[in-house]
Amino acid sequence: MRILVTNDDGIYSPGLKCLAAVAAKFGEVVVVAPDVEQSSMGHAITATRPLSYRKSPVDFDGIPAYKVNGTPADCVALGTHLWNTTDLVLSGINMGLNLGNGMWHSGTLAAAKQAVLLGVTGIALSMPYDNTPPEFDAIVPFVEKSLEMVLENKELTLANINFPKQPRGMRWTRQSVRLYDGKIMPGTDPLGRKHYWFTVVPLEAAEEGTDRHAVENGYVSVTPLRLDLTNEAQLAKALKQQTV
Repeated sequence: MRILVTNDDGIYSPGLKCLAAVAAKFGEVVVVAPDVEQSSMGHAITATRPLSYRKSPVDFDGIPAYKVNGTPADCVALGTHLWNTTDLVLSGINMGLNLGNGMWHSGTLAAAKQAVLLGVTGIALSMPYDNTPPEFDAIVPFVEKSLEMVLENKELTLANINFPKQPRGMRWTRQSVRLYDGKIMPGTDPLGRKHYWFTVVPLEAAEEGTDRHAVENGYVSVTPLRLDLTNEAQLAKALKQQTV
């Protein structure tokens, strides 16, 4: 199996190096990641300038690695073009969870989605981050188990996986769609100029069976996804009412 590993935190992220090491247990690995952080970039692609890649300044213990002057989706598009026999794209391990409505703007998940658009299985992986050193030793065994779970299901081509700090088990989950508050937080820089931060805060408790609920209760959340956003129930209702 040929595996492309990428992320949205950039080539210097320790989560990227951890994931590449785990991926090497499943097949032949190449790392293709953004040259700078691209968090919350969503599924942006670069269409106004050319892309280029360079050898990574970070040593990935013998794994070929490259940095790209583009977004996570760019990295997958370019990487699968250069290594066109790619079988699997892994994105992460993101420093910060990508749960619930956060999936919509996640660059980590966008990389996995880009893989699926190109006919390759994509898996996004994320963990909590609170400005303390990440504890990879606690989650690495669960990274391996979760990848095995997804890869055993041959019909599943897109998955979003989130790890609590100290996992005590694993759960298949659905996406939490409870409302959240997208806030603009004003501030002032050292020169007195106004600036603004966009942040989100959940407004409702997570419902049981969802990704948020699983992680909040110490379980790894494995959520199968699809690219088709069609609201099937509303479509069926509209078709029944259609007269022309």
